[in-house]
Amino acid sequence: MFRDLSSQEILQESWRIIAAEFPLAIWETVYVTVLSTAFAIIIGLPLGVLLVTGEKDGILPLPSRVLRTLNGLINLLRSIPFLILMILVFPLTRLLAGTVVGTPASIVPLVIAAFPFVARLAETSLREVSPNTIEMAQSMGASPLQIITKVMIPESIPSLISNATTAITTILGYSAMSGIIGGGGLGKIAINYGYYRYKYLIMIAAVVLLIILVQIFQSVGTRLAVKADKRIKVKSN
Repeated sequence: MFRDLSSQEILQESWRIIAAEFPLAIWETVYVTVLSTAFAIIIGLPLGVLLVTGEKDGILPLPSRVLRTLNGLINLLRSIPFLILMILVFPLTRLLAGTVVGTPASIVPLVIAAFPFVARLAETSLREVSPNTIEMAQSMGASPLQIITKVMIPESIPSLISNATTAITTILGYSAMSGIIGGGGLGKIAINYGYYRYKYLIMIAAVVLLIILVQIFQSVGTRLAVKADKRIKVKSN
């Protein structure tokens, strides 16, 4: 590794690879991460709502068997390591994407791995809503759907944004691991060049860029959460 840092020839070769490969890899990493997070939220947020509202004392009680099955499914998917999960969902990936390798194909296992995590994060956020607020809405004659869409979700927006930030950074890490099975992005470059070809400078550069992307997503998410938090605005006034 230290020889790579001192060799002019290796430095020039590494720079050529970085200039040629990294722009597309960065784009692939970003769009796969954002798209996978969006699909995970679309699936996971309603599940999180059901986990909270479907309880026995919730506003929309579900049969206990249904609730137990839902909890069991989420816990099962969350307990499977991502690398193993990618292999297990090969048939579904091939069905939906037409292939099991490549950048678009990596979205399928990323979503399956992420939506149970998002569901638990959404459940945590929604449980932070004051029961008094929900009871007040019920006393005013609001329907369960109105309570969910106009009380529970709006009241938990700051927490939901913070948890969405956690989800997107986690999915970013998963996207890097998908390079092992042919997924695109920075993970693929780090594995193909850094691991298989022993070009450690390329691997270090890919890791640094992944860290920078995590910091960007985290900073944006934190700022959005702060702007959405009404309590902070009240205190500042």
